[in-house]
Amino acid sequence: MRLRGGIEFMESIFVYMTAADDAEAEKIGRALVEARLAACVNMIPGMRAVYWWQGKVESGGETVLIAKTRRSLLDALTAKVRQLHSYQVPCVVALPIAGGNPDFLNWLEKETIS
Repeated sequence: MRLRGGIEFMESIFVYMTAADDAEAEKIGRALVEARLAACVNMIPGMRAVYWWQGKVESGGETVLIAKTRRSLLDALTAKVRQLHSYQVPCVVALPIAGGNPDFLNWLEKETIS
């Protein structure tokens, strides 16, 4: 827990993920929110990626997902993404939220499971 303005808050994080397409992103995002593993998931279509896979350079389109959640839920969120994702090695990485609108951060805590 961290203190903000004298009030204790859970550690809030962004979780950056990618999906094969918009339909997969919607399926994953909806599942995370319905399970209350994320308060919100943004889906950004139209990303292009160039990457190494199985010894060669590949490229393709993806949809970016950004989940707003608590650090304590990262393991459960990652497990859910791995269960639903079509990739053998889905991208799921967490980034700390250093600060922000206290009302938003309160909402994030309220809308996720503790």
